[in-house]
Amino acid sequence: MKVILKQDVKKVGKKGEVVEVSDGYGRNFLLARGLAVVESKKSLEILGEQKKEAAELEAQEVKKAQETAAELEKLVLKFHVKSGEGGRVFGSVSTKQIVEELRKHNIRVDKRKFIDTYPIVSLGMSKVRVELHKGVIGTVNVHVFGSDN
Repeated sequence: MKVILKQDVKKVGKKGEVVEVSDGYGRNFLLARGLAVVESKKSLEILGEQKKEAAELEAQEVKKAQETAAELEKLVLKFHVKSGEGGRVFGSVSTKQIVEELRKHNIRVDKRKFIDTYPIVSLGMSKVRVELHKGVIGTVNVHVFGSDN
């Protein structure tokens, strides 16, 4: 029996795949639980439309991520940290602080998406890379100022 999977099923296949399963497994497990539909001409047409819509949505997300990356290139985030003699920094600038500063500029980025996850512990300009979407990487310019205390 050939079925089209509606969800990922362990050891069978991923969502949207057409797989061959035994008749009993297909009827009694996959179809009964709504994990799959029987392959037919109509269901294949619907699957094709769903894949086309998913591809269009993916293209829109990539375009939006590229626009955000262009915005990040222009932006310079400024942070003040305590520093001592010789430019020695007390504390650091973390990805969490960078995300909070980006939110003030209406840019939403997940702190777990930063590629350079180490905290910034030196004065001056630094570039921090962030993955906005699969294959789209933006660069955040961070300027750290010191103040003697």
